[in-house]
Amino acid sequence: MKTGALEGQQLKKISARLRKPRARVTTPIRRGVYLLPSVITSVSLALGFYSIVSSFNGHLELAATLIVVAFFCDGLDGRLARVSNSTSQFGVEYDSLSDVVAFGAAPACLLYVWALKPLRAWGWIVAAAFVICAALRLARFNVLAASADKRRFVGLPVPGAAALVASSVLAYSYLELDLGKMLSVLAVPMALVLAGLMVSSLPYPSFKSLNVNRRASLEMVGAVMIGIGVSVVLPQLSALLASIAYVLSGPVLALASKLGRNRLSSATANRDLAASRSASPKDVVNDPSTGHWLH
Repeated sequence: MKTGALEGQQLKKISARLRKPRARVTTPIRRGVYLLPSVITSVSLALGFYSIVSSFNGHLELAATLIVVAFFCDGLDGRLARVSNSTSQFGVEYDSLSDVVAFGAAPACLLYVWALKPLRAWGWIVAAAFVICAALRLARFNVLAASADKRRFVGLPVPGAAALVASSVLAYSYLELDLGKMLSVLAVPMALVLAGLMVSSLPYPSFKSLNVNRRASLEMVGAVMIGIGVSVVLPQLSALLASIAYVLSGPVLALASKLGRNRLSSATANRDLAASRSASPKDVVNDPSTGHWLH
C-alpha cells in the first residue's frame, strides 16, 4: 500500500511539472494573437503563393515583383512587432511558415520556370535543394532565436537569397537579355551556392537593431540620398547590386574575422617571444637533474 501511494504521489508531481510548460504554450494562444504583425505576415504569405501561380502562368516579372514586395512586408512585420512590443512565439513560428512559401518555394518555382526547366529532372532537383535548404535555415533560426546574437545572422537569411533570385529575373528582363541554354548553366551554380550559404555558418549582418533616430554624418546622409535616387531611376539594377553585395558580405565578414584572429595570435606570439628574449641572464639556472637550462 505504501509503495502504491508513493507511486501515485510521484505521478502527480510529474503531471504538475508537465502542466506548467503546457500552460505557458497554450495561454498566449487562448488570449489571441497580435493583429497587425499577423496580418502583414499573412499578406507576405499570400504574395508568395500568388508568385508561385504567376511563375507557372508565365508572368515571371510579376512573380519576381511579388517576392520583392513580400520581402518588404517581412521586414515590416518584424519591425512593427518589436516597436509595439508585440513579439510572441506564435509570431515567430508563423513568420517562418510564411517565409518557407514566400522566400523558399516561390523563388524556387521562379528559378525553375525561368532557367531550370530545360534541364528537366535535374532542374527540379536543383530547385528542390533550394527549398530544402531554406526550410532548414528557418528551422535552425527558430531553434537558436533565443540565444542568437542580434547583430549577426548565422548563414544567409532566406529573404536575402530570395531577393537575389527575384532581382536577377527583373534585371534579366530589363536588359532584354537572351542567353538561351547558357541561362540554365548559370542558374544551377547560383541556386546551389545560395542553398549552401543558407545552411552555412557564415556571419551575415542583421539590421534588426538599426537605430534610424541616431545622428549621422553629412556624408552618410548624402550616400543614402544618392542610393535612393539610383534605386528610383534604376530599380532593377539597384536591387540586383544590393542583393549581390549582401550575399557576398557573409564570406567577406568571415574572411575579415579570420584575418583579425590571425593578426591577434601573431601579435601575441611576437609579444611572448620578445618577453622570453628579454629575460635577464640571472633568471637562467642549470637543472642538475636534467642537464637543461631553465628560465
